[in-house]
Amino acid sequence: MTNLQNYWKRNVRYLLILLSIWFIVSYGFGVLFADTLNSIQLGGFKLGFWFAQQGSIYVFVILIFVYVWLMNKLDKEFDVDEK
Repeated sequence: MTNLQNYWKRNVRYLLILLSIWFIVSYGFGVLFADTLNSIQLGGFKLGFWFAQQGSIYVFVILIFVYVWLMNKLDKEFDVDEK
């Protein structure tokens, strides 16, 4: 495999992992496991409700920063970073 193929393979793997985390948090915690999580309170709100309304958005923003950090590291490793 060429260097760029390895680069894109790793990039796609990062995307799949991060999107899976987002799916689990937004759909899993906000919909599927909401009834179970609602037994826990966070700031006066049920945790399932909080994940459905706020938590998935916060996690998505954090995942954006994680992706930027991972890609900057990957770009430097494969010498395709902006100089």
